[in-house]
Amino acid sequence: MTNVCAQGNPDGYNIKHNYSDALKKSILFFEGQRSGELPSSQRLKWRKDSALHDGDDVGVNLVGGYYDAGDNVKFNFPMAFSTTMLAWSVIEFSKLMDTELKYALEAVRWGTDYLLKCTTNPDLIHVQVGDPYEDHKCWERPEDMDTPRTTYSIRKDMPGSEVAAEMAAAMAATSIVYKNIDPVYSAKLLKRAIMVFEFADKYRGSYSDSLKEWVCPFYCDYSGYQDELIWAAAWLHRASGKRFYWNYVMKPNGLYSGGGIFAEFGWDAKFAGINIFFSKMLMKGEEYYVDPFRSNANKFVCSILPESPSRSVEYSPGGLLFKPGGSNMQHSTALSFLLLIYARYLKHGSDIIHCGNNVSATSSRLIELARNQVDYILGSNPMKMSYMVGYGQKYPQRIHHRGSSLPSIDQHPNRIACSDGTPYYTTDESNRNPLIGAVIGGPDMNDVYADSRAQFVNSEPTTYINAPLVGLLAYFKARPVR
Repeated sequence: MTNVCAQGNPDGYNIKHNYSDALKKSILFFEGQRSGELPSSQRLKWRKDSALHDGDDVGVNLVGGYYDAGDNVKFNFPMAFSTTMLAWSVIEFSKLMDTELKYALEAVRWGTDYLLKCTTNPDLIHVQVGDPYEDHKCWERPEDMDTPRTTYSIRKDMPGSEVAAEMAAAMAATSIVYKNIDPVYSAKLLKRAIMVFEFADKYRGSYSDSLKEWVCPFYCDYSGYQDELIWAAAWLHRASGKRFYWNYVMKPNGLYSGGGIFAEFGWDAKFAGINIFFSKMLMKGEEYYVDPFRSNANKFVCSILPESPSRSVEYSPGGLLFKPGGSNMQHSTALSFLLLIYARYLKHGSDIIHCGNNVSATSSRLIELARNQVDYILGSNPMKMSYMVGYGQKYPQRIHHRGSSLPSIDQHPNRIACSDGTPYYTTDESNRNPLIGAVIGGPDMNDVYADSRAQFVNSEPTTYINAPLVGLLAYFKARPVR
């Protein structure tokens, strides 16, 4: 594996970052990903209303939600995960967000308002809008879309436990966020989350089988649906306080296997998040909690720590965390978020994690490692380049994003048809509309970034890259380097 500096970024590109500015922009990004009728408070003015007839094919109003990345499809699996992570960020760090809290709350609610629309029927859950194959043939603004807006759904004979459970987790987490702000909305979300979880659990099966050709390879579930069911139960336990959900997690011969896959976390796999999540409760000393989670949370830390003998991730020469697959920054932000959360839990118990070979980690080391990843994203890297659009003096100009690269409605009122957008994709010119706050997939293993739309693995932004970053930035804004 690549050797990296264990104590921080290598010399030569350390920069003092404006976490407050980065936080503001990381949340603003979600306004650029909105689908549906935009509110008067919309701040990214180059985006306009889009997909106003979503759901017409099934007689349901499915207007709203988020486009997950640089295309115009609404995939509920990553959308729900992004919403869960935004909600978790607010739950943990709302007091540190100051004036940005208002916008963070709006970002969370934009997601759950849509998920509520998708789950009005207890026997039918809508999980995707838009034909991904036809959509990906076109380089066109969401405002101009003329590709099929087909609705894809799950039901008892075509199950999708992972996507339904993640939607339940998102609504349960958001019910916590809004409990004291809007109790009526909170109660509605919790009730719906319970209903959707019951559907996911009763009709078990993967949407990768039921809707295979439409969800794979885009957001195919490779880790199985069991982790999402446990993840949803975890959030429902926290939101409702009902011991039923704890018993669900821990029942003999149940879904929880002790967390054998302890190092994975993202839109597909929730294992590390489950272990970190429950570890907080264990530290509170509540009598009915046993400890199948803490040891796996510690193993997770040791799998990430650069100096650990059991490290399972790689690091670039400049210090960026790497895991196999595309959109690598999703791993940097999601895993760093968990490190920060666990560090804050550990602080209360003054615990030290032992990784073998006399390597140990305190909460301050975990926070330092998380900060290193955030700082790399913001510009403390060999290219001295921010990977957040609009932050810093040097950032990506040609991101893989249709709406950002094409002229806006204000600039070009006439429709731009499917193939007419291709020249804007192939040009070397900068994108017409900066998608402020977007964090892209990032550089390669050698810390090199080509800034090419065609290299979408590196240049495409996603909601699930940004969502965990919101919490990280809120924390570091309140605790900058002295």
